[in-house]
Amino acid sequence: MGTTTNKMNIEIWSDVMCPFCYLGKRKFENALTQFAEKDRVNVLWKSFLLNPDLKTDTSISIYEYLSKTKGFEIDQAKEMNEHISQSARQVGLEYKFDKVIVANTFKAHILLHYANKQGKQNDVKERLLKAFFTDGRNVDDNMTLLEIASEAGLKTDTLAEALENELYVDEVREDIYEAQQFGIRGVPFFVFDRKYGISGAQESPVFLQTLEKSFSEWRKTNPEIGLEIIAGESCSVDGTC
Repeated sequence: MGTTTNKMNIEIWSDVMCPFCYLGKRKFENALTQFAEKDRVNVLWKSFLLNPDLKTDTSISIYEYLSKTKGFEIDQAKEMNEHISQSARQVGLEYKFDKVIVANTFKAHILLHYANKQGKQNDVKERLLKAFFTDGRNVDDNMTLLEIASEAGLKTDTLAEALENELYVDEVREDIYEAQQFGIRGVPFFVFDRKYGISGAQESPVFLQTLEKSFSEWRKTNPEIGLEIIAGESCSVDGTC
């Protein structure tokens, strides 16, 4: 899903630990499947860290984390997450907050940039979100990230070095800097052709309407090249004359 010149770009800032990012991804994808020109759209996942200073802690629950960082009572945190789970089930997602491992997501974003180089970023994004919210996997663990990459069919020969030495740190920081320039303060945040923005996990019709509007405008400045061909005797690239 890397950047191309003959497709309209949609950039999505999101974090792996954001439940609304998974929800928003699915609602956006549901809209994209209804869009007639979906093959002319390029989706790029951009990095955003909700808690860059978070220390991975496998000994506490997500409810304890929310209580500590947001000031919620444990029961309040559970009630809030159950409400999110109900919304997720409506679009075919299953959140298992009881299994969530509180983990820093910086390395997961390194993996996403690594995956983008191989054209498998969207697949890896999906697997990372499922790993965090459904499977209870530690997305700050190198071995876990290598497994996820392998499951997505990535070539992983240089991934261990990338994770260990944070080789894509500049790319992650550039995404964060861009988010600041756009004034993005929360995720998910969807940017269509650098003209239109959608904040949050909106309903699919909102995404579809913006897709149609932004693509129509993009098409005017990026027309398809069509030729009316008059056939005659010629030689083809396979040597046939």
